Amino acid sequence: MNLGRKGAVHDSFRGFLGPLRLQRIDHYWQSRNLVSLALVPLSWLFCLIAWLRRLAYRNGLLRQQRLAVPVIVIGNISVGGTGKTPLIVWLARYLMRKGYSPGIITRGYGGAAESWPQAVEPDTPAVEVGDEAVLLRRRTGCPLFAGPERVEAGRALLAQHDCDLLLSDDGLQHYALARDLEIVVVDGVRRFGNGWCLPAGPLRERPARLQSVDLVVSNGALLSGASQIRVSGSSAINLSGSRRERPLESFRGEPIAAVAGIGNPERFFQTLESRGLEISRHPFADHYSFSREDFCDFEGQTVLMTEKDAVKCESFAGDTFWYVPADTEVDASLQRRIDALIDRLFDGQKTA
Repeated sequence: MNLGRKGAVHDSFRGFLGPLRLQRIDHYWQSRNLVSLALVPLSWLFCLIAWLRRLAYRNGLLRQQRLAVPVIVIGNISVGGTGKTPLIVWLARYLMRKGYSPGIITRGYGGAAESWPQAVEPDTPAVEVGDEAVLLRRRTGCPLFAGPERVEAGRALLAQHDCDLLLSDDGLQHYALARDLEIVVVDGVRRFGNGWCLPAGPLRERPARLQSVDLVVSNGALLSGASQIRVSGSSAINLSGSRRERPLESFRGEPIAAVAGIGNPERFFQTLESRGLEISRHPFADHYSFSREDFCDFEGQTVLMTEKDAVKCESFAGDTFWYVPADTEVDASLQRRIDALIDRLFDGQKTA
């Protein structure tokens, strides 16, 4: 099993834990075990700093900056994949159908651009601005700027595009940017892991933070008090120039290498298996920077990967490389809740 280039836990913990075999740190976040327990003091410190920082912004000790249009933050309180990106794609498209002109700002995680913010186009190399930025630009068609300072990214976008609202990708804890709505996505299966903050657990903020947001969305299994979405895939698109498309069921009986460098690879693997495919699992670290050498062991096999991974593999992908676009199912009740929140922002000035 390939876990990518990220190591496990720092060697200093080996002395404390003796002969216990260590794995990547996120392996321990779903339960309360010896490794996570050893990190609890650091977790308390992390929680305290996060709480004090948010308090400082709320009381004006640190200054929030407001942009010229309403800002909707779509984020989470945990690290790792929750289904946030597919929801942003759906929301951007939905808003455009209703007559709005959204723009998107994102951090550009994993990007190596020499300066920020960066305008992202469909053909912008993922190595410069990060995989999620390119994926969001392609799937939505919305103007998109990437940069660690979201206020600067938002101002740069608005200076070049006539947008009437902004979607901030994964900016819940970026409190320097004033926001008008907060939407939090929770993995309905993994939920909050062992309930501890980093590094003992997966949480960036305590679950109590959900009480102050405008909308909680559960991906998959329903979380009490949350709305529900389902993210899945039904077809695959070839990475070669032909862009051929096949139903996932048509891959049954083929030797398949399933590759995923996302926060929760298991969800992708289960999607493939739910369609009757027999796969060999190859999880990589989130935002892993793929190269041709990573696929040397898969000669002669069909390779299925996520769309986020595909944007980093196009330059060397062969005819056996396919990606599975994520489809988001949103029920009518959630759409009504979103409509009400958007109408509140614009005082009902626009109608579909």
